[in-house]
Amino acid sequence: MRVFVLIFNAGTDNEGIHSIRVGDRNTIMMFESEDDATRFALMLEAQDFPTPTVEMMNADDIKEFCEGAGFDWEVVPENSNLVITPPELNVEETDWQVNAQNQDTDDSYRPSSASETETEISDSDLDSLRRRLEGLL
Repeated sequence: MRVFVLIFNAGTDNEGIHSIRVGDRNTIMMFESEDDATRFALMLEAQDFPTPTVEMMNADDIKEFCEGAGFDWEVVPENSNLVITPPELNVEETDWQVNAQNQDTDDSYRPSSASETETEISDSDLDSLRRRLEGLL
């Protein structure tokens, strides 16, 4: 089955796939409709997220990636009644940016505990995200 996902820095060595983080788990949204994926990408961009590219992929490939990376996945049906809104918060440093820094320097990068605390989501924001994701089911 073909699905559409959002890719950051598409076609570079520094690609990253969009995921929504709930607690300590990342969930990759797989859209059945390219139009729905494009709308979601535009909403992300409007909230000052980096601009993603909508890419068509095989759902089995995404599921295999998720299983290997310890991610969850969610299929967003075409023209569903689900209202999907982008998260209110964006991580300040993405996983792929950290990986790029590790490759560019000999020193290993480890954020300080102060910066880790700053990027944590409050309980109310986490509950809000959880309710929205549960609404997808």
